[in-house]
Amino acid sequence: MISLRRKALAALLLGGTLIAASAEEGVTDNTILIGQTVGITGTVAGPVKEMNEGANAYFNQVNKQGGIYGRKIEMRMLDDKFDPALTLANAETLIKKDRVFALFQGRGTPHTKGILPLLEANNVPLVAPSTGATIFHQPAHKMLFNIRAKYQDEVVRAVEHFTTIGIQAIGILHVDDAFGQDGLEGFQKAMAARKLQPAAVIKFGRVNPDNAAAAAEVVKANPSALIIVSSAKNTIDVIKAIRAAGSHTQIMTLSNNSSDAFVKDLGKAGNGVIVSQITPAPHLVTTKLGQEFSSAAKASGATISYAAMEGYVNAKVLVEGLRRAGPKLTRDGFVRALESMQRVDFGGLMVTYGAGDHTGSEFVELTMIGKDGRFVR
Repeated sequence: MISLRRKALAALLLGGTLIAASAEEGVTDNTILIGQTVGITGTVAGPVKEMNEGANAYFNQVNKQGGIYGRKIEMRMLDDKFDPALTLANAETLIKKDRVFALFQGRGTPHTKGILPLLEANNVPLVAPSTGATIFHQPAHKMLFNIRAKYQDEVVRAVEHFTTIGIQAIGILHVDDAFGQDGLEGFQKAMAARKLQPAAVIKFGRVNPDNAAAAAEVVKANPSALIIVSSAKNTIDVIKAIRAAGSHTQIMTLSNNSSDAFVKDLGKAGNGVIVSQITPAPHLVTTKLGQEFSSAAKASGATISYAAMEGYVNAKVLVEGLRRAGPKLTRDGFVRALESMQRVDFGGLMVTYGAGDHTGSEFVELTMIGKDGRFVR
């Protein structure tokens, strides 16, 4: 009799162990733990703050409505100070120690590239990396789901715009890292397609760049238009240096710098600067997405900006994937659910995935910073 009881107890304990083992990491009956490593401080702190405000505005809505199949989203954020080495260390902590279900909305091309092997080795998805580098699109990476359009598409759009209005002497100033190299590649392809020679190809450092020297090169080359591929603070500093050096070239920069903080810090030097965008306008309430974002932003106190809109869209896509994965949430099921999304309209922005396509959106448009510090479409 005692032997039978012991066997029954052992079976119960073993059954409990098997049930616990079958539960996906980061998932409980009440929560889904999502990790984020991003530059909360450092050179990209401004746009990161706005993006997180936008994402949290949507997550707050979802959680207030009971979550996803009764599970509320819980965010675990670590500051990587926009340092690729710290990004990798933080990702290891989030995956191996904190046991998050997935990673969300990291930032930076070399940063994202550095954690790809870690994601694939641990079968952990990353949704909405804030980088449009082509290497994350072609070929598709199983554990990485882009949402924003490619940087090269933004650069091509800029070259198209300049040549359409008669500007052919176009130069590029790019940061000397994987992000800058990606922008340069897109620039060279766009110029070659139009049989044009670059008016200038200038690079500067990501850490402690010599802005005065870069500005001097711009003045010497004297391009009619200049595309700048760099992160927010470095772009701000080099634009100010270019203007201080006396250059009046038409400047364009990419959507990674599209934030209210960027415009504010740029000040008068920002007047007339063109900025590409990868979401519809945050103030455009004629779209369903604009209406939803405006309401959510006001409810949570989020900044109403392009950067915050990007965060809001990213959160919507993440939640849509979680919902499609069903109540028995697993990472494999989540990946399949995301890949099932074909031309899903999020209210003015279309997102498409597939087994060999993790690009997401191809939306790109150009805006200009006006005298009042607002983006003009």
